Amino acid sequence: MRTVTISYPMLPETVAQYAQPQVVALGQFDGLHLGHASVITSAVALAREAGVPAAVMTFYPHPKDVMGKGDYEGYLTPAKDKQELLAGMGVELLYIIAFNEELSRVSPADFVSVMLLPLQIVTAVVGFDFRFGHKGEGDADTLSELGQGAMKVETVAPFLLDGEKVSSSGIRKSLLSGELDKANAWFGRCYHLRGIVGHGEKRGRTIGFPTANLQLEDRYVIPATGVYAVKVFYRDEVLYGVMNVGVKPTFHEGVTKPSFEIHLFDFASDIYGQELKVDLVSYIRAERKFESIDALIAQIGADAETAKGLLGYHS
Repeated sequence: MRTVTISYPMLPETVAQYAQPQVVALGQFDGLHLGHASVITSAVALAREAGVPAAVMTFYPHPKDVMGKGDYEGYLTPAKDKQELLAGMGVELLYIIAFNEELSRVSPADFVSVMLLPLQIVTAVVGFDFRFGHKGEGDADTLSELGQGAMKVETVAPFLLDGEKVSSSGIRKSLLSGELDKANAWFGRCYHLRGIVGHGEKRGRTIGFPTANLQLEDRYVIPATGVYAVKVFYRDEVLYGVMNVGVKPTFHEGVTKPSFEIHLFDFASDIYGQELKVDLVSYIRAERKFESIDALIAQIGADAETAKGLLGYHS
């Protein structure tokens, strides 16, 4: 998959290099959940039928992040993760439009005439709630009208799971409230965090549970504080463990910034400075303060056994 970063207005050399008949899925797609996947797979299928490339066009940073509107607490799928996931979905071109205040003021008509039609998009595929242009004035019908017959528009219906509409906002709420099973079901995969192993307080090794301190690479949505069963991808290895997300109240007071401490089962290699991708498989319990270090040690041991059962791990 080729990734192309473009800005408004699109440069003539960009048009010259990428203009060709193509099908494009258009949207923010933060989360790449089952609803987003239905839009993208529809675009890929249409592209295959037409014998043209399948593309995705999205925006970065998130418009809400730039405009400071609403409670935007981070990304479900930062750019690196989005690229990795889309490449596995059969997408051949990823257009990332640099979103800024100037672009936020662009009318729907100008967006279509400057950013879409010059690329010779034959079909644009969007979700049922797609909005674009200044103040979200444009929708799928607007897009179709502005396509002037040269660009068809396909609208994909809401994706329902157990009677509920799958949405990024719903996933955010589930993650923040500890409903990881629901969030993962709506994703169609495990929510994951990616980061570099840094130096922490090194307290874990003194109590028999050495941990890797994960320093997040991007501004992810931080899930509810607590203990999670996790699957960890390190280079070509798949590891298993338990992760605490939180402020370690047994040892600290007044701390608000969470840390991400991972205890890996049967693993003793030095991985400082290494990148880990951590799948959150199951939520075990909320974080709490313990009356003694011995009580904490006993609980960590119990959490590890619980995680092993949930992960199907056998040493």
